[in-house]
Amino acid sequence: MAAGSTRIIRYVLFAFFGIMILYFISSSSIPKQMPNGTTFDKWKGQKEKNSGGSTIVSPQGPPSSEEKILGPVPGAAKPTGALASPSPPKETNTKMNATFVTLARNSDVWDISESIRAVEDRFNRNYHYDWVFLNDKPFDDQFKKVTTALVSGKTRYGLIPKEQWSFPEWIDQDKARKVREDMAERKIIYGDSTSYRHMCRFESGFFFRQELMMEYEWYWRVEPSIKLFCDIGFDPFKVMADEKKKYSFVISLYEYAETIPTIWDSTKKFIKAHPEHVPEGNSMQWLSDDGGESYNHCHFWSNFEVGNLNWLRSKAYIDFFEQLDQDGGFFYERWGDAPVHSIAAGLLLKKEEIKFFDDIGYWHVPFTHCPTSEQKRLDNKCHCNPKDNFDWKGYSCTTRWFDMTKMEKPHGYQDQKD
Repeated sequence: MAAGSTRIIRYVLFAFFGIMILYFISSSSIPKQMPNGTTFDKWKGQKEKNSGGSTIVSPQGPPSSEEKILGPVPGAAKPTGALASPSPPKETNTKMNATFVTLARNSDVWDISESIRAVEDRFNRNYHYDWVFLNDKPFDDQFKKVTTALVSGKTRYGLIPKEQWSFPEWIDQDKARKVREDMAERKIIYGDSTSYRHMCRFESGFFFRQELMMEYEWYWRVEPSIKLFCDIGFDPFKVMADEKKKYSFVISLYEYAETIPTIWDSTKKFIKAHPEHVPEGNSMQWLSDDGGESYNHCHFWSNFEVGNLNWLRSKAYIDFFEQLDQDGGFFYERWGDAPVHSIAAGLLLKKEEIKFFDDIGYWHVPFTHCPTSEQKRLDNKCHCNPKDNFDWKGYSCTTRWFDMTKMEKPHGYQDQKD
């Protein structure tokens, strides 16, 4: 009997302590204060109030483990891309009427993807400028899907009219064919290419007159497989407008003389026919070593350009292009758009209207522009090797540009010479 009583008391005590433990567990799981200052009673009441509808209001819990991993910690670099975007610079409040523009084929999709990624990571993710793609063939779905996914602004796709990507009626195609055969034998780069000639003519006289491009005032040309080495913490379009610039460059060099033997003859014909288009204070001194008698072959490398589209559409530029086009050098020789743009800018603009973007670290095979100043490279998070900088090499024309414009050369430029 005593043993039975003891077992009963023991069961009662076990039950009592079990009830107490359950009570403490349940009471401790209910927070006294919910996130954002919401009490449990208020949250419970809100939940009950909404129970008859389709929405249940739930308390905001603590960040998930994934959010804790992705979130920045004090002193850490901010993640890029979709993880976390830094606050856009103030310049985005005054976004310019501007676009990127790329001439590409469908087969260029992965090469241009590299370029887009560089531009977006270093600049456009903060500005979301449009991007116009041009092709002499319709763009396929893959090209459109990939580029649309990568560009933070609006993507637009244009088909080049056949007459702008073919031989003009005044060109003797048999003569042009013989020129290509001769250049192939002499191993002149792109000397035997017909498509390259169409491209150079198009970039020289037509890209800025495409229907899609007519909506814009400024352009930034981007080629497949380029690299941007530095953060661009300013809007180049706005800088151009604020400083009243119309054309810009990052790399300049001498053109292959064998590709443009008579381009200066056509240029002198234009100067004689249109002296009204040639202002005082232009950059003739950069283009010629003898006051305009001959061309020294210096040109801005046009695979990078930020420029004013209204200047390219001006009567002065169109008259210049039409003189060259009628003379046939795009097909009877192998005139590139780089010397065409460069001679036009050097002749038709005052030198103060041309901008050298030292801050924009850039690469297009095989040349590099890497800011000479170490402090500038550090400030802009550049990852280029200063030893690769082409600016002060013997085949560069940038030294001539600094000398003509009386710009002060950056500290350390002597160490980067040949």
